[in-house]
Amino acid sequence: MSFAAPFAPAASGLPDPAGRPEFYRGTQGKRAVAWVIDVALIWLATLALMPFTLFLGLFLLPVIVPVVGFLYRWGTIASGSATWGMRLTGIELRGHDGGRLSGGEALAHTGGYALSVAVFPAQLVSMALMAATPRGQGLTDHVLGTAAINRPHSR
Repeated sequence: MSFAAPFAPAASGLPDPAGRPEFYRGTQGKRAVAWVIDVALIWLATLALMPFTLFLGLFLLPVIVPVVGFLYRWGTIASGSATWGMRLTGIELRGHDGGRLSGGEALAHTGGYALSVAVFPAQLVSMALMAATPRGQGLTDHVLGTAAINRPHSR
């Protein structure tokens, strides 16, 4: 039994990595690049808010940055199943049924990501899972049955 088996949905609508490897090829590296882009955008948004706080928000950066990041991730994933960084790198998140994430699924995925960032060993487990599993799924992906795939070309 694999590590992912307890979390995997019974019937997944996600593409099979053995039969359709093009959906997963390079997604781990693209996720890393997307993460760097997203962190930069979150910091830019946070800094853009500072004049509205009369720069007193600088004292609250440890609170403001995670809140801005959470809202950014939730909003962008809910609206297009991908953050802007993911969109720029050509990947998107898909649910266990193979479809785009709903607002609730985006909230759950963002919450799982926030927890894994807050509990650093969970982030290490997530990165190891992304590197070692056929679909490149992180810890939150395994729990929710989601996966990052290369964006399918529209016809």
